[in-house]
Amino acid sequence: MGMWVGRGRKARRCYGFDEIALVPGEVTINPNEVDCRWELGGKKYEIPILAAAMDGVVDTRFAIEMGKLGAIAVLNLEGVQTRYKNPEEVLNEIAHASDEEVTTLLQNVYQEPIKEELIGVRIEEIKKGGAPAAVSAIPQRAYQFGKLAEEAGADVFVVQSTVATVRHISTEYEIVDFSKICSDMKIPVILGNCVTYNTSLELMEAGADALLIGVGPGAACTTRGVLGIGVPQVTATADCAAARDFHFKQTGRYVPIITDGGMKGGGDICKAFASGADSVMVGSAFAKAEEAPGKGHHWGMATPHANLPRGTRIRVGTTGTLKQILYGPAVMDDGSQNLVGALKTSMGNCGSSNIREMQLTELIIAPSIQTEGKIFQKSQHVGMGKTD
Repeated sequence: MGMWVGRGRKARRCYGFDEIALVPGEVTINPNEVDCRWELGGKKYEIPILAAAMDGVVDTRFAIEMGKLGAIAVLNLEGVQTRYKNPEEVLNEIAHASDEEVTTLLQNVYQEPIKEELIGVRIEEIKKGGAPAAVSAIPQRAYQFGKLAEEAGADVFVVQSTVATVRHISTEYEIVDFSKICSDMKIPVILGNCVTYNTSLELMEAGADALLIGVGPGAACTTRGVLGIGVPQVTATADCAAARDFHFKQTGRYVPIITDGGMKGGGDICKAFASGADSVMVGSAFAKAEEAPGKGHHWGMATPHANLPRGTRIRVGTTGTLKQILYGPAVMDDGSQNLVGALKTSMGNCGSSNIREMQLTELIIAPSIQTEGKIFQKSQHVGMGKTD
């Protein structure tokens, strides 16, 4: 399988969200009657969407609001929330800084050591607000922070790096044992990120309760440009979903996969589920929420594994409240609002009563799907016309 790219060298054709479309079902269902819940560690969540562990997206207040709406927001344990007792002051300072000042400011902000006692404080704040507490760390701090998070009452622990593998080789430092992390933790452990069948299978065999799928597709991530690595999200999701299904047949243990990054709006989210995802992780869409840290100042910050300078600021525009982004009503025409409504409507039109059925939706290769016949949208620069 593949195409010749040179003498004796083949490359496999892979696909991203812009290159495929979903085929409507032969049966359609009332969107209000579809079930888009997903399960992690034996617990069901109403919305199969996670907010990414970005300092410019998730703080304790945001996590509480997200939890009240039926979803999960992941708090970064290596950002400003655990470095400062009053992170809001730091976030506001970053938000107000000029472009000339911000680089030096960010460098100074992230020089402050992580205070381990604040890990418990932040988790307790989220739990007190009645929301599930999901937290994230890189592999090198997973043992230490995982134990602290569990003791503080965290519900989910995410171990996230640019590329996660079970078989890592190094003579300079101690290798992180994912199997030990998963077996020692009493709460669900999500491992990531990965994009291939074999790696996904090995991470599942190591005991992961869920996997993050995606290398470099995020709006702020420079991995593909700097390192040249990555797999388009449709292909990556489909390959890892195949590993999930094989693992389930072999062991009887179902490990959800979470497509992480590369989704501009509701249409891409729907395509992720049709490609095989059980849930999705979104960052940039939520950075635009009024409830996001630095409210009203139109900024976001990169995740720890994004191959950007730590804490890099990304300017974004506010698009509405968190509830509006998830449930509408939409006032934007770019698919960035009413994400749950879009998913349910797409599921209904594809004849899928639940997420498992949505994963079986017929996919077609359709690179002109966003531009075909959109002459008025192009002329008015609205909807899909904005992409041209």
